[in-house]
Amino acid sequence: MKWKISEDKKKSIKRYYVITLLVTGVIVVLFNDYFGKQEGFLEFIALYFILLFISVAYWVFKQIKSIIRLKHEKEKTEIMHLKSQVNPHFFFNMLNNLYGLVDEDSKKAQALILKLSDMMRYSIYEGDKDTVLLSEEISYLENYIELHKMRYHKTIDVQFHKDTNNTDYEIMPLLFIILLENAFKHGVENLSTNAYVHIHLKAHNNQVFFEIENNFDAIDTEQQVAGIGLQNLKRRLALVYPKKHNLSLFNNNGIYTAKLNIKL
Repeated sequence: MKWKISEDKKKSIKRYYVITLLVTGVIVVLFNDYFGKQEGFLEFIALYFILLFISVAYWVFKQIKSIIRLKHEKEKTEIMHLKSQVNPHFFFNMLNNLYGLVDEDSKKAQALILKLSDMMRYSIYEGDKDTVLLSEEISYLENYIELHKMRYHKTIDVQFHKDTNNTDYEIMPLLFIILLENAFKHGVENLSTNAYVHIHLKAHNNQVFFEIENNFDAIDTEQQVAGIGLQNLKRRLALVYPKKHNLSLFNNNGIYTAKLNIKL
């Protein structure tokens, strides 16, 4: 069986090693008159201080490395927690709609189940990754739009314009869905007629620009408030794209616009 030294034991050995060097140095200084007469004393002193410097420098390096690693792990854990908060109310609402559709329109319910399962798969498996292809994120948004079209009994003007020569860009998953969710939740949900959601996605020169505009009931003040979803999005952007993103939100006479620009 291979013999392994525990981490605590390793730390104890390192502390003992450093303490030994320090004690040796103190003894040398205290008995300088005696040691100074010995041959090779200066060489010994030089070697001692070199070893002491290397030991201290190594210890400082390990401490800094440990702090950076802990900070990275903390940020990664926070990102995973934020991702887990995305979409729970959407899936809950869709399941409620499915319950009513099963007897009313079984074929429509089956089609809705397939799209919903595809979205859940993406949220669970792809959403757990650090990055996904832009093309995958686009497909996820398109499925979300199709599901909403299927569940509403009213006409909605939904337009999704894509302008890109490269959908292989890698981005953090589940970024745009929060803005799209807000457009439907605070806009389409509360308008009986003339509801619209217009989306523009542009990807060029290692930059992704996402803009979404929707109308809403001016009496509904919720769209004017930065809810948990937007706070979630802002925090994730700050952690993953620090100083490489810009999120702008505009509210003007019943028209809400969100613009997100990311430098990859």
